[in-house]
Amino acid sequence: MGLERTGNGYLVDPTIWTQDIMHEMAKEDDIELTESMVNQILVAKEYFEENSSVPPIRTFAKVVGIDKKILFKEWLTGPMKPITKYGGMPQPTGCV
Repeated sequence: MGLERTGNGYLVDPTIWTQDIMHEMAKEDDIELTESMVNQILVAKEYFEENSSVPPIRTFAKVVGIDKKILFKEWLTGPMKPITKYGGMPQPTGCV
């Protein structure tokens, strides 16, 4: 697809985001998104649209109803960076 992405892998133009683009970005990064991961991305995107900010991990864990430890295990890294990246949201700053 040849998506234009920043050095950290985020979309240069987040307004083009679609679920197809989400899957293409993950594929380019050799990540296979599970149904749970996709749901988490969509919940985070909804939160972002309602609050104009990316939720901190503690808040996100409560919103999505999944223990933080499980989120970290599922994403193999801090979950909020890949969630925001594949969700077409801005890169989080600080401790998320």
